[in-house]
Amino acid sequence: MAHPIHNVLTIAGSDCSGGAGIQADLKTFSALGVYGASVVTALTAQNTHGVRAVHAPEDAFVAAQLDAVFEDIDFDAVKVGMLANAGIVRAVASALRRHAAKRVVLDTVILSKNGHPLLSADAVAALREELMPLADLVTPNLDEAAVLVKADARASDEAAMRQQGDALRALGARAVLMKGGHLGGTQSPDWLIDDSGPHRLDGARIDVKDTHGTGCTLSAAIAALIPQRQDWLGAVTDAKTYLAQALRESTRLRVGSGIGPVHHFHRWW
Repeated sequence: MAHPIHNVLTIAGSDCSGGAGIQADLKTFSALGVYGASVVTALTAQNTHGVRAVHAPEDAFVAAQLDAVFEDIDFDAVKVGMLANAGIVRAVASALRRHAAKRVVLDTVILSKNGHPLLSADAVAALREELMPLADLVTPNLDEAAVLVKADARASDEAAMRQQGDALRALGARAVLMKGGHLGGTQSPDWLIDDSGPHRLDGARIDVKDTHGTGCTLSAAIAALIPQRQDWLGAVTDAKTYLAQALRESTRLRVGSGIGPVHHFHRWW
């Protein structure tokens, strides 16, 4: 008997260059064997060199998209990415509560790669207070984790990573994946902290130029895999394996002259 094809929703911004956001999420969902639906929270004008402009729809329109898909489709997991402002954060949180969304993976898109804020202070506060308690798994990088827990500085070692991960769980998230990419060095270890304890996930740093959309792709992969795995550890481990190969194979693509995307379909192309 064939396994059912799971439905997974992404709630995120659009990247017209195709490497991150909604586009990366839907590619990842397809690559990992789930049906993807999407709710767009922002339109961006961007390419491989950066973001030029952002247009956010009205809160009510985001809510209308959410109600439309949740009322018709049974979702096995939900990935939440870029949320343009506090009103949209609150609209998403309200819909997740209203429709009893399950397996919510929250990718805290707060800062750009070069450290520029993507959310205002009131939007970060709304994310911390309203969305964090709804997250089954939150996937911050070290800069984002520091902002969320109001730390003086980002974690500089693995002990601090675990400490800030515990602080995020205290805000309501049921599990936390602390991503160690900003630690530096030849290794890029992550820490998954959930009810079964802290789990160190090894990862060699992959030396490639084209890394656009890595955070989006990892959180989307976890959302795609959690309905197909027994626990978060299994889903995260396999998602990291998928992303690592997508990074290695990124050199096969020729997309733009800046920081290009990872290769989502490396297994088939």
